Amino acid sequence: MLALLAPALVYFLVFHYGALFGYGIAFQDYVPFLGVSGSDWVGFGNFEKLFTDPAMWHAALNTLELSALQLIFFFPAPIALAMLLHSITAAPVRKFVQSVVYLPHFISWVIVVALFQQFLSSTGVLNGWLGDAGLGTIDVIANPDAFKPLMVAQIIWKDCGWGTIIFLAALYNVDEQLYESAAIDGAGWARRTWHVTLPAIRPLIVLLFILKLGDILSVGFEQILLQRDSVGPEAGEVLDTFVYYTGVLGGDWGYASAVGLIKGILGAGLVILANKLAHRLGEEGLYR
Repeated sequence: MLALLAPALVYFLVFHYGALFGYGIAFQDYVPFLGVSGSDWVGFGNFEKLFTDPAMWHAALNTLELSALQLIFFFPAPIALAMLLHSITAAPVRKFVQSVVYLPHFISWVIVVALFQQFLSSTGVLNGWLGDAGLGTIDVIANPDAFKPLMVAQIIWKDCGWGTIIFLAALYNVDEQLYESAAIDGAGWARRTWHVTLPAIRPLIVLLFILKLGDILSVGFEQILLQRDSVGPEAGEVLDTFVYYTGVLGGDWGYASAVGLIKGILGAGLVILANKLAHRLGEEGLYR
């Protein structure tokens, strides 16, 4: 058993726990050519800069807005789709629909973004239809006001189906006799969903919500990086892209690491607080 676990343990030790030492450069004016030992230590200088940088706060605000939209629209979407799939009684139809909704998850963000651009850009299919109908044109891809809703729509299309897997597994374990008893008592689909389905999967929903809070400041680096330039940093800059442009491209490694460190600490803090709140509400939460 230990031999089987060894590769996973080595992976976590090297790429997760070992990588934590890299956050030490958040306290340095880090220069890659000098290394950690040769770079100057600046204490909390990078963190002081972080709290007075308007560009960082703007990226943080964009990140929080996108996270809120994802929590409101994307998080419940797999739950609703899973309940819809679970209600389909014809097995071949259910398997076909499941296969169709799973497929977008395996498409890379490069392809997803290209598909949306082909459909919604100024020269895309949508504007072709609108132009033929004499309704004018609209460039959704380059519209800063449409950027955040577009990001949410893309992630729902890509990962909503994949997210149903764990909820479907939970739904298949619900005792069918509960549904039969509720139906005999005259409960319709809505009342069976409210009194049987949702209570059965509530611990799982709470668990995944707590885990989601841990990543609340990570809203999709690759997806946003590919589309940031079309709307500009004013609308498209988030913390992940801010760290990339500041650290990797701008060379300010210490400052970028400080932003990443604060982001990780806030995520861990939210998980701990949400877990304690879940316990107070009588839920199992993530851990005891």
